[in-house]
Amino acid sequence: MKLSRRLVLKGIGGAVLGLPLLESLMPRAARAADSAALPYAIFFRQGNGVAAAQNTSELGAEPERFWPSALGALTTQSMAGRAVGVLSDHRANLLLVRNINMKDYDYGDGHARGALQGMTARGPVVEGAGGSSEASGESLDHRIGRVLNPQQRDSLFFYAGRRGGWLGGPCISYRGSGARRAALHDPWVAYQTMIGGPGGLTPEAREQLLVRQRSVNDLVKAQLQQLQQRPELSSSDRQRLDLHLSNVRDLEVALSCRMRADQELIFQQQAPGYDSTVGDEVLATAKLHMDIAVLAVACGTTRAAVIQVGNGNDGDTRYRDPATGQLMENFHYISHRRSSHDSSGGIISGSDVLHHQVDLQFASAFKYLLDRLAAYQLPDGKRLLEHGVSVWYNDLGNGPAHSAWNIPYVLAGGCNGFLKQGVYVAASGGGNPNHNRLLNTIGSAVGLKNAAGGNLDDFGDPALPKGVLSELIA
Repeated sequence: MKLSRRLVLKGIGGAVLGLPLLESLMPRAARAADSAALPYAIFFRQGNGVAAAQNTSELGAEPERFWPSALGALTTQSMAGRAVGVLSDHRANLLLVRNINMKDYDYGDGHARGALQGMTARGPVVEGAGGSSEASGESLDHRIGRVLNPQQRDSLFFYAGRRGGWLGGPCISYRGSGARRAALHDPWVAYQTMIGGPGGLTPEAREQLLVRQRSVNDLVKAQLQQLQQRPELSSSDRQRLDLHLSNVRDLEVALSCRMRADQELIFQQQAPGYDSTVGDEVLATAKLHMDIAVLAVACGTTRAAVIQVGNGNDGDTRYRDPATGQLMENFHYISHRRSSHDSSGGIISGSDVLHHQVDLQFASAFKYLLDRLAAYQLPDGKRLLEHGVSVWYNDLGNGPAHSAWNIPYVLAGGCNGFLKQGVYVAASGGGNPNHNRLLNTIGSAVGLKNAAGGNLDDFGDPALPKGVLSELIA
């Protein structure tokens, strides 16, 4: 069995299973060269701002419920009682950044400005177009895939939530100006796309997976047994391989369960779970997308993935209030603090607390991603979490005001020591736009370069000041 830098088994029916790097099977020279796995970026997008300290005309002074209580080293005390406190177990690998400011482009709508600028750092193709807007440039995930992925493969773009709606649903990943990408919606289709590579599974393999409910592990069983019997495998390699295969099987079981549930719902002419308006189901779908993204970066299939939850203003999803067990009003209403998509509706009592509850549910989903990445131990002794960067970000700084300033950015993982860790910092630039420089910093951490071979510094709108945010670099 010949093994390449990217370990792949190809079984009957064309099923393909990527494997994590197994140090013992690499040539001696290659072990040294591959001691640091290639960095990656996974983006997790939330809309509608967060429940940060603010004064609103609806509820007056609202206390801080999102950011830590103090800049500097992250502690359990500084994170306690805040949405980011859910991530306290991972605080040593976190980089929390405040004072990230977008440019107030004329998109004709705050949600369009935030959602379409978020991954592109670009203004609109046509000003003032509101819900018909398109971004005028490539998104960072697509740049990473186009430049750094094997065969310049596209990054993985996932979408969880009801189809359509404001900005048409999936709206944050772009090939170029006005060229919006389609998203992977159904987790099962996304999984097949990931394991099958650009061509997908053959009809025979798809039949075995879908009809016979067999695992990809089963389809490559003969090669797996051959691999597992090789005497040069170290104990850590065996543990890594077992974990990987277990994760593949767990994902398939979860998808199979969801798929069977969806089939039942289809029979009842209801929407399948990945196309739901119920927050529990939407975030469960996002977690399945995270499982696929983690497997993909562990196998070297991609170095960039982006997961979008909800449409442009997440105006369809109704998250659950843990205090009552009931579904809230849709998230857009909650963020407005009113029972309307504008300022005409009645005030929703306690909507600032409900917004905080939504933030906590997103924080828990992000923690799920970090837990999955931390479970992978790599040959250099580090965890997969530390080799890349995972980014939980928002379109807006807060709810009612739709602010373009102080956009929440929670980064986890230092990209092999490139980024600072364990701290909460304020980005430089005063009140000027610096969001493009943040994206340049993340792109540089993953390995993108400028034309001179230095850090990426010219991504986004060329009219904005170039550069990275050096205060985020270790």
